[in-house]
Parts: sequence; structure tokens; C-alpha cells
Amino acid sequence: MKILKTCFLSIFTLSSFISMAQDTSIQLGLEDLIPGGNSYAKYRISFPQKLQWWGDNLTYIKGDSILSVAKSKEQTDNLIIDKKTINAGLEASNKKTIKSLLSVSFPYADEKIVMLTNGDETYLYNFESNKVITDYTLSKDGTNQDFSEKSKTFAYTKDNNLYIISPSGQEVAVTTDTDKGIVNGQSVHRNEFGIKKGTFWSPSGKQLAFYRMDETMVTDYPLVNISERVAELKNIKYPMAGMKSHHVTVGIFNPETQQTVFLKTGTPKEKYLTNIAWSPDEKYIYLAELNRGQDTCKLNRYEVASGKLDATLFTETHPKYVEPENPVLFLKSDPQSFIWQSKKDGHNHLYQYDLNGNLKKQLTTGNWDIIEILGFDEAGNNLYYISTEISPIEKHIYQLNLKNGKRTQLSKEEGAHSAQLSSSGKYIADRYTSQHNPGKVSITETKTNKSYTFFEAKDPYSKINMPEIEIGFIKANDDKTDLYYRLIKPLNYDPAKKYPTVIYVYGGPHSQLVDNSWMGQARGWDIYMAEKGYVVFTIDNRGTSNRGIDFENITHRQLGIIETEDQMTGVNFLKSLPYVDSDRIGVHGWSYGGFMTLNLMLRHPETFKVGVAGGPVTDWKYYEIMYGERYMDSPKENPEGYSKTSMVDRAGDLKGRLLLIHGDEDPTVVLQHNLQFMKSAIKNGTHPDLFIYPGHGHNMTGHDRVHLHEHITRYFDNFLESL
Repeated sequence: MKILKTCFLSIFTLSSFISMAQDTSIQLGLEDLIPGGNSYAKYRISFPQKLQWWGDNLTYIKGDSILSVAKSKEQTDNLIIDKKTINAGLEASNKKTIKSLLSVSFPYADEKIVMLTNGDETYLYNFESNKVITDYTLSKDGTNQDFSEKSKTFAYTKDNNLYIISPSGQEVAVTTDTDKGIVNGQSVHRNEFGIKKGTFWSPSGKQLAFYRMDETMVTDYPLVNISERVAELKNIKYPMAGMKSHHVTVGIFNPETQQTVFLKTGTPKEKYLTNIAWSPDEKYIYLAELNRGQDTCKLNRYEVASGKLDATLFTETHPKYVEPENPVLFLKSDPQSFIWQSKKDGHNHLYQYDLNGNLKKQLTTGNWDIIEILGFDEAGNNLYYISTEISPIEKHIYQLNLKNGKRTQLSKEEGAHSAQLSSSGKYIADRYTSQHNPGKVSITETKTNKSYTFFEAKDPYSKINMPEIEIGFIKANDDKTDLYYRLIKPLNYDPAKKYPTVIYVYGGPHSQLVDNSWMGQARGWDIYMAEKGYVVFTIDNRGTSNRGIDFENITHRQLGIIETEDQMTGVNFLKSLPYVDSDRIGVHGWSYGGFMTLNLMLRHPETFKVGVAGGPVTDWKYYEIMYGERYMDSPKENPEGYSKTSMVDRAGDLKGRLLLIHGDEDPTVVLQHNLQFMKSAIKNGTHPDLFIYPGHGHNMTGHDRVHLHEHITRYFDNFLESL
């Protein structure tokens, strides 16, 4: 096995971060380390509040003021507006005052206008004249708000219908469906395929595209609310793998004519309409249409006026699956061309097409993934994006010249970078962390690539004796694939001792638990367990993200199999360490990690003595269609795969102590998963433990989250630490 020694600070260097002023008597508790804990805020990393661009001014909240960040060390931050001034203007206009500046946003780059929200009242407020210029009263029941800066019009939903409200204050019902099985203006397809919302304003704000989802054919699934004197039924629509799916269409509403045209997307109706984009001239809608089998994606263009299919520009196929997650992006400098993101060469890259769907050129290439597009500069000559080009466990910011293809790295320091581009593209706000950097924010001038770091976060643990964290990699059992891990040694580690070990696992698609961000992404519970004398280990197996499509889809039709092999490679690495007690190894995970916990406990009962599986998938036939059929196909198409990956069928293989946890109103991994596993365990004579969190969904929130982690910890203390 090869262990990483050079990409990060060595263990020797890490020790230099331990200050002589540290108080070894302070030990952090769950209240300090878990969100929802009474003292959690005390140890959170503090960043400037609500960083956002107003034109080329990066703004943030400080106290009761909004300031713009200086562009260099020689300058000082400037006051833009304060709450006292805003409230004076609101009172003069006989409007409700605001209690916080957190609701303030800058919708216009070149105007002194902010948007303020106060309950059901929303204002456009001119902070030069200190007057309210537009007043909206949105329904208290309104959700999914979507504002068009151009037309100054809000779209929002009430119950299952879509509404708009214009600057005149008139509310218009876009849809009037009475059947609760029909949903308008909301996210569809269970938020897969990059879908995050259900309304899409045209560039001018004169037309509104929206999703309409018909779920009437989908089976009702019963959840029960036990908080009432007599428990109440709460039905949800939950399409399980292999069963009937919902039907989605796209409507185009014209506020001027009050007419809606629906795109004629045809049959079969069970398919996925994703990645909605308007053409710059607003004559067309572009859609990525994916078949239910998810192995064929068509980029289709529809006429807005008629709803007719204008053209299929190209088709992408893959024997396993295609997963479009980003709409077309028209070039700012050339509206006759657009950029499309695709993994067709093995990694997520950028491709430039003309309006007929002809490939003009591939803009990026290499064994790395584009993570996010940030936007263009003012002239449209340069594109800005974030990628993993330097390392799979780092994210960096790049400028791409669209004419000559030159790439320039704009991020300067190691780590995981996120960014916001100013409206002109002249500046980038770069927020980043690394293993030993709790956080910095820099402003980079994109033309000169000069940066000014205006904020450095304080280490909230600087005076506390913390456990050592090591990041490295080992080879998978194919002897060529690097698997990155994070290993946390027990506090006050003694190399002469042998310690119990807990593996924290997720392991599923769209995840990456180990990277070069603050403390290597170690969670509060990981630190707490290390304080208590455990080794805590996490490894990103094949099937996880940011490593290319082959790394991810190797698990297709056999979820849990390859992932378990890679986790066991990690176990073998742990067993090679002299301070790991091979007889005291446990595992914990949630959701897909709960599924992986069961895989490890049941496939390798000789290794794992204790496990805690939260909200686990126990049989993929009980999971939903969009995610489940992408990675497993349907039960009819892949009966052997569903049988091999069922943990329900393996409940009789349990040897160690296993705690199952579930929220009784979980709409994501329904409680049926754990109940079916318990039923099988009873039939097969094994004895897992089960703990239910009443009134909770797929995760525990608020202070109950502290209780959850205390309960998990007690289980390991009782049955692993004491072995």
C-alpha cells in the first residue's frame, strides 16, 4: 500500500500547529460540536455575513451596516447603507421596518436599489432617495418565490398552484388545478438531474416557463403524524423502482396575454424533462430529455409560440446511464453558440455547439472534472469555472479564454475554493479553506490575476488540544486506483496503545467526504469520538464523485459490492497500523452510509463488531425511481442485482451488535426499509436494535441532533470500546 506523504503537510508539520497556549483541560462535547447544540455557535468558523456582489462591489453585513470590501490593503471598506437609515425610509413610507439586514439583496448591478423582505411584505427600496419604489404583498402561504429583475415580477406557489404578482400589486393565478395530485411551479423528478426549482423567467422577464407534474398515477405512500391526539395519516407520492412514475410537462405563461402554451413533449410520458434554458431571443426553450431508462439523453429545442418540437440537436447515450445536470449556456459574445457540459469523454467537460447542434470544439479536456461554471466577463471573451484539475481533492478557479483556449489559474493557495463572479467579470470573490486553513476570502482582479485577501477566519480550536488528522491515499484492489482517506488519531495518542476504531462511511454517488478543506471535512462527531479514545477513519470508495464517470459508474447494477471491497481495502490498511485494535472495529453511516454500514456488518461479520445504520436503504426495490433506476435499473431488468444487494435477505448473517435508527416520517428512505429488515431478522433469529425518532424526516434536526449523536456514541461505548 502506498500512503500519501507529499501532497499535504506531514504529521511532523501538523504538530507545529499545536500552540503552547493550548488548554489541555478543555474537552469539547456534543453540545459544542453538533449543529443544534447549545454551544455550537461558539465554535463555528465566523465568515463575513452574506457576501454578495453589487455590481463590482463585494458587500457584507457588519453589525447593522452593509459595507463594500476594499480592493486593496491601502483602501478601507466603505459603508453602503445601515439598518437605521433603511428603517427611517420605511417609516416615512408607512411600511414595516426590518429587524435584520439578512433579507437585503442587490438585484441590480448599476442601481442603488435593494430588495427587502419582512414577513409577507417585500420592497424594492432606493437607498439614494431612501424611498420604497415598489411594494409587494406576497401570500403568507406563498413558497418557491422567483423574482424577475427585468419585469420586477414575482412568481410563487400556493399549495400546488402557481401565481405571479406584478409591480402593480395584482396577483394572477397562472394555474388553477384542484386535484392535489397535480403540482405546478415546483421542483420535479425528486430534485434529480440538477433540478432545484420549478419556474424559469425568460431573459426579459416577459414570459415564464414552469413545470407541471401530474402525480395522480403514482401510488400514495402513508406517513403518520403521531403528534396529534389521534395519529393522522400524511400521504405522500412515492414512486418506487419499477412502479408507475409521474408525468411532467412544461408550460410557458405570457402575463400580457394571460395564455399558457404547453410544450408538446409527446410520448412516452414517463420520462425526465431537465435543464430548462431560454434562447437569448426568447423564441425557443431548450430541454434535456432523458428516457426512463436514463441511458439516452436528447437535447431538444421547442418553439415557445406553438410548443412544437423544433429540433433534436444531438443525442448522448451510455450503456449504463447519462445524467445531464446543467442547461445549455449561450455564449455572451456569440448567441449563435452555446456551451454544453458532458461526461462523454470520461470526465465532465465543456463543449461548444452551434445552433444546429454541430460540435464546434471541445473547450476543456483532461483527467479532471469541471465542477461549476461561474460566468463570463463583460465582453464574453473569457469564461470562469471551478475544476479539480490540480487534484481530485482540491477545487480551484480558472479563467478560460474562449478564443485561444488558454487556461489561467486564479486561485492562489491550496484547498477547496468556491467563488462568486462580479457582474462585469472584473473581479472574483474567492472563499476557500484547506486542512489547516479555517477560511479566507480574497478578491482577485481577473485581468491582472492580482489578489487581495481581505478576510482570514480564526481557528475556533486554536486554544484547545485537538486530535491529529491525517489525509492520504491507498490503492484499491485493482492496484491502480487511488482511494483517499481521512484518519483521525485519538486525542493524546500513544503509539504503544491499541485503540478501537470507528469507520464513518457514506460511499454513494454525489458524495466526497475527504478533501483538502478545513480539517479534511472531519465532522464534529468524528472529533468527539477521537477525544474519547477512538481512531476515526473515512475513505471515499469508487462510486463517489469528482473522479470521472468510470470511477463513479463502476457500481452500476450492483450497489454496495464494489464500495464494500474498497472499504475493506481501507480496513486492511487500518489493520496494518500497530495502534489499531483489529478486534474492535465498528462502522457508522447514514442514508447510503446506512446501507453501506449494513453491507459491511453483514458481508464481513468477522471484522465488524458494532454498527450504527441511520436511515438505511435495506432493499433498493423500496427506493424511488429516479435515483434507484439510474444506478440499479428496474427490478424486472436486474433481478439478480436487486437480490445480491438486498440487506433484508442478509439479516440472518448478523453476528455483531447493530443499531438501526430512523425518523418515523422519513419521505426519502421510508421507514419500511428498517421494518422489513427487522422482520427478516426476527424470522432468521438475529437481534438488531431499533431506535425511532418521532416527528423527524430523513435526518434529525435541532437539539434532537445532539441526542442522536449521544445515542450513537453510547452504542459504541457500550459494545465496542468495552470489548
